[in-house]
Amino acid sequence: MSDIKIRAKLKDGETEVKCLMSHPMETGLRKDSKTDELVPAHFIQEVVCKAKDQVVMTASWSGGVSKNPYLAFKFKGGEVGDPIEVTWTDNKGETQTAADKIT
Repeated sequence: MSDIKIRAKLKDGETEVKCLMSHPMETGLRKDSKTDELVPAHFIQEVVCKAKDQVVMTASWSGGVSKNPYLAFKFKGGEVGDPIEVTWTDNKGETQTAADKIT
């Protein structure tokens, strides 16, 4: 169903993390064109990023975020080879995690 692609690079003492998440991100306000019924809400509520098992970023989202969201952020303290992990949880309780290493 969904997946996360991560890239994390160390540059000038900061780690830049870029993530592309596959998710339908339905607001619950759109009608299905064939049935004229509302499409149920289905969106990511929380995104957490960890580096070496320490939380470096948390985001709280709602239905206002676009389909297949892209997220980029920077943090200090990472080193080349350190593990990085991104996890999202949606409003239906589904979760997805992906991991990589800082390059």
